[in-house]
Amino acid sequence: MAISHMSRNNESVFRRGQKSKPVVLITGASSGIGRATAHLYARKGFNLVLCARGIDKLIVVATECTDLGAANVAVMPVDVANAGDVSKVVDDVVERFGGLDICVHSAAVMSYGTFLDTPVEVFDQTVTVDLLGAANVARSALLVFRAQESGNLVIIGSLLGRIAAPWMSTYVTSKWGLRGLTRVLQQEVRQYPGVNVSSVAPGSVKTAIYDDAATVIGRAGSPPPPTAPPEVIANAVDKVVRNPQRERDADAVFGLLNKVTSAGFALVPEIFDLLIGPLLWRFGTSRENKDDTEGNIFRPTPLTNEVAQ
Repeated sequence: MAISHMSRNNESVFRRGQKSKPVVLITGASSGIGRATAHLYARKGFNLVLCARGIDKLIVVATECTDLGAANVAVMPVDVANAGDVSKVVDDVVERFGGLDICVHSAAVMSYGTFLDTPVEVFDQTVTVDLLGAANVARSALLVFRAQESGNLVIIGSLLGRIAAPWMSTYVTSKWGLRGLTRVLQQEVRQYPGVNVSSVAPGSVKTAIYDDAATVIGRAGSPPPPTAPPEVIANAVDKVVRNPQRERDADAVFGLLNKVTSAGFALVPEIFDLLIGPLLWRFGTSRENKDDTEGNIFRPTPLTNEVAQ
């Protein structure tokens, strides 16, 4: 087992001859759901390609995955918003490993603020990363899957792709668009036997995306209860890889809560709109003041001891 590092100029880093085990590419692998998913497949002894913008956190996660039993771990810093770079990543994976079996797209950023108060550049960049970045990853992975007539693409969606919430226009816009894109892809890949597209759409998950988010509301974000640990979402990812489905919640308990929330949004919108603002302010933001910040919208969060979050 070995940790490999792929530089931005695509220098060769993979060990050849590793295709006996499935090859899994994970975006957003430096923390949260992506990291938990990497751990899960490391325990299965799979080959891992870990992608995120920042190299330092990826190296930490790669070391963890090697210790957990991954056959081989490759680290590739990439910004999913750059279609050309994403395409190069996937092409190099195929060249070095001989194929790609599973692609899990988990990369995302978040911002808090009313639509009118959110800086234009923050709004645009969030949508670019969360929606267009997902499209870039899906396009590159599905081209490979179509050619090899097999492959599983798993897109991490969100409950916020089914409801709306104030102060989160950037994320809600992105996730509604992502849900639509995912459904179209699911319809279109029906003509390609062996190629599957699934979505895992959790509610609140205990990750660092809230602390790392941009904000102009005077507070940091906070995951509203009940929160699922990222490992629960990783297990859901593995389930849809083994048994593809259109959209899966986290598990039975969190899934039921998501369905109730979605039903409230659809069936009693006046009541939902009356309650969602006060509830989100009380339970979905921190109690401490925070200066306006761009968070990790434009650059990755520096390495800290919080990689596990």
